[in-house]
Amino acid sequence: MGKPVVVIVGRPNVGKSTLFNRLVGKGVAIVEEEPGVTRDRLYREVEWCGREFVLVDTGGVVESPESPLEVAIRRQVEQALEEADLVLFVVDYKTGVTAEDQAIASMLRRTGKPTLLVVNKVDKFDPPPVLSDFYALGLSTEPIPVSAAQGLNVGDLLDAVIDRLPPEDREEERPQAEAIAVAIVGRPNVGKSSLVNALLGEERVIVSDIPGTTRDAVDTFFTWEGQPYILIDTAGLRRRSRIKEEAERQSCLRARQALRRAHVAVLVLDGAEGVTMQDKRIAGLIEEAGRAVVIAVNKWDLVPSSRKDAPRYLEALRRELYFINYAPVVFTVAPEGFGVTQVLTEVERALANARRRVREQELWEVVEEAQLRNPPPRVKDKRLEIYRAYQVAVEPPVFLLQVNDPELMTPYYRKYLENQLRAAFDFTGTPIRFVLRRHKKRREKHV
Repeated sequence: MGKPVVVIVGRPNVGKSTLFNRLVGKGVAIVEEEPGVTRDRLYREVEWCGREFVLVDTGGVVESPESPLEVAIRRQVEQALEEADLVLFVVDYKTGVTAEDQAIASMLRRTGKPTLLVVNKVDKFDPPPVLSDFYALGLSTEPIPVSAAQGLNVGDLLDAVIDRLPPEDREEERPQAEAIAVAIVGRPNVGKSSLVNALLGEERVIVSDIPGTTRDAVDTFFTWEGQPYILIDTAGLRRRSRIKEEAERQSCLRARQALRRAHVAVLVLDGAEGVTMQDKRIAGLIEEAGRAVVIAVNKWDLVPSSRKDAPRYLEALRRELYFINYAPVVFTVAPEGFGVTQVLTEVERALANARRRVREQELWEVVEEAQLRNPPPRVKDKRLEIYRAYQVAVEPPVFLLQVNDPELMTPYYRKYLENQLRAAFDFTGTPIRFVLRRHKKRREKHV
């Protein structure tokens, strides 16, 4: 990306995510008193005094990781440190220096990375806080007191960050292609994080068999065949009745927010389990958001041989998800990389189609021919008449129809017109919207 990387590290529950949210300027990371809520690396761009950098939030480091999740979190932190230009080591002013803090300090000294020691949870600066105990961590940096929750002294911290960043590259910047934001969505444990890791070729997000491992919407930047991407790995969407804790509720909210800021959604299904009611609900959220969409049928290797007939499987899937039957379907085995690059190919195609603009004359020819071939049905002894058609928006494509009476448009005929447009133009992967406006003038010849 070209921007310096600043990584936040520390033991659990010292306020890393609160600091991350404060520096980013909005609630991105989930913040809760339960230790270990942040599990994956979160990436956001920050600007201060005209200087931009990428800020990374990481999970809490424990001194002796025992559970598979603790081991995975530590591995995530170590990978983040490898790409760091600067480290913000966060400690807790109220609890003082702990053995875990000492262990993390030792790890940071071995990396040789420039480090700022951030003493969080300092609620009062008059009189000045006593920070002498924190020099025992042996870091060649003066402790910087802050209150992330209250925003106290955060400006001074940002000043220190800017001072310690590597010099800016003043070479003439080349224009870059716009990054495609892709939200990876689906219910828990269908393989979303495995798909992200396969796309990246590294373990960027934690993968486990425990449903709900990913709690934040995790942004990851990468480039494929010259095209930059932002992958948003989201927590699995659950039914509301299944949400038992605040972190899970926030995870579902993050997934919905991810859809709003994504260009394309990749709906990941468990091929072995087939389409569930929850899959349908998530597909409905994507359609409602108006996002271009690609369906990834993951775990294709686990589908029984009796059902492993792709055309028949696809036909059944189309019936279940009929309301997004325009979405391309890719069969994948994420851990083996099977079908993974095809997902990106279809993502690019879906976005291009969502941004497609149809010339007015070509659009009207299709609409006029559709009416001649199949006139609108009568409703209360009146027939719908379409006088003009315009495309007024993209992402998704929106078509304005000037008609004699909008109430005469039936769902059947609306679908018929959509099918005619899809047959004439390539709108694979994107929804289509119609807006009807009453036109009182007599029908005019279209030119």
